[in-house]
Amino acid sequence: MRKRPGIAWATAVQVRPVTPPQTTETNSAPEDLLPELRPELPASPSHLITVRGAPPRPRGSTPPSVGTGNDTEKLDPPMIAPQISPQESLVAQEQTNLSLSIAEKNLASARGKNLNATQSDLVSKIRGFIKDAREAAQSMDWSRARSLAKKAQVLSEELAGSL
Repeated sequence: MRKRPGIAWATAVQVRPVTPPQTTETNSAPEDLLPELRPELPASPSHLITVRGAPPRPRGSTPPSVGTGNDTEKLDPPMIAPQISPQESLVAQEQTNLSLSIAEKNLASARGKNLNATQSDLVSKIRGFIKDAREAAQSMDWSRARSLAKKAQVLSEELAGSL
């Protein structure tokens, strides 16, 4: 709710506008008090200009397709991976293998047991992380493989704790 401004009515009389004095000439035609405010309309254009709502479409031929019809020659998309030193790569590889082995051991302990919905969801997530970590390891992206394997390990430890 807005608050109305408080105006003292005793001072409202002081705010009245002052009217300009009238000239006593009654014979002459009334002059415009503000001649500079007369509207001046430009001449109408001889042709109309249309305004488009969207930019015009480019007019050109479609680019030729790169493929020669052989779908087996599809190239893998380029992979962006951080540059790590060979020593860091070896450490990441060892950590990946350790995390994967722990995750698989914890998954094996859950095999054959009756799992509730949350636990079976964890099992599917763990398997997904393990699969993705192995794919990253095959493409020699050890930092990604280590990260995915660590996620699988943490989830598998949570699963093992809930059994």
